[in-house]
Amino acid sequence: MAGKLSTHVLDTAQGKPASGMKIELWSLASQPAKLLKTVTTNADGRTDQPLLAGAALKAGEYELVFHVGDYFRAKGFLDRVPVRFTISDPPASYHVPLLCSPWSYTTYRGS
Repeated sequence: MAGKLSTHVLDTAQGKPASGMKIELWSLASQPAKLLKTVTTNADGRTDQPLLAGAALKAGEYELVFHVGDYFRAKGFLDRVPVRFTISDPPASYHVPLLCSPWSYTTYRGS
C-alpha cells in the first residue's frame, strides 16, 4: 500500500468542520523552502485528495500552513498556523489534523 499525507480541520469554536480554509504545503528539504501545493478544505473540513501520495510522498521535512485568521475573518490572536513535521517512512500514511479556534489550536499525528 502506498503512503499518503492528509489533513482535516475542525473549528472548535463553532463545533463543526472548517469549510473553506486555505492550506499551504511546503517542502523544507531545500532553502528557500518550496511551496508544493495550496488547497482549500471542503464542506467536511478535509481536502478532496491527499496532499501527497505514492511516489510524491518522500522522506523529509514539511510544513503545513493553515490560514486560520482568514477563515475566522478577523486578524485576532491567530493568523497563520504553521505545523512542521517529518516524513520518515514514506510507505506509511500520515494524517495531520488541526483543531482550532480564533485563540488556540492543537494538532497530532492521526491515522
